[in-house]
Amino acid sequence: MVMYRSFTIKQQEENVSVDEISQIETYIAKIYMWKEITGEALPTFSDINQASDVWTWEVVKKNLEDYELNYDQIQDKAKELFGPDFTKEFPKEGNDQIVYNPETGKYYAVGRGIDDEEDCFLLNTITRADDGYNVEIIEYLEDYSEVYGNITMENDENPDNSVDSDSKIVIRNTNGDEIGEISSNQEDMAKDMVKENIDRFSKKQLKIKKDGDNLYVKSVTAE
Repeated sequence: MVMYRSFTIKQQEENVSVDEISQIETYIAKIYMWKEITGEALPTFSDINQASDVWTWEVVKKNLEDYELNYDQIQDKAKELFGPDFTKEFPKEGNDQIVYNPETGKYYAVGRGIDDEEDCFLLNTITRADDGYNVEIIEYLEDYSEVYGNITMENDENPDNSVDSDSKIVIRNTNGDEIGEISSNQEDMAKDMVKENIDRFSKKQLKIKKDGDNLYVKSVTAE
């Protein structure tokens, strides 16, 4: 399973602090998914209650601390992630993301296999709004097909799981176009490649509400 990792372009208005940037990036990482499961890592919507059900409940599942839950725990997690304006209710019968077992009366998060392309984003710009922030992100993919294809086992008793240092990570835009390659042992170079080819990547604008110490996504639009 390829897990999410983000790199940040720290362009900011003078009145947005480093701590605020970190908080914003951490929050977006919580709601940034995998396109092969949800269609888009981050779909567009004008209101959080209009976001697709698959994405909504996959986000909730991704952020669960426990994988055996009662109904209130699921709803509470959704409110924690999306805020008090979130009015969707999780279906009592469960769904493909979190199934209901009538014998135990519990809900169980279902695991899903994902591909070797890691969905990533960069924070591009952040500006203050009356109730929070306007944030622009750049979306891109890191293709680890060659890296994972070259994982070696030293022997059956002592697995090495080492990656060939000559393996390449392919950087792609969200259309799947190859932008370039980086060495598997120089992953930090991915962000530089994205910045150097910024016009070849898609961007999205997020309106994020700040409520005390909490952040909630209000809307997402594409460029």
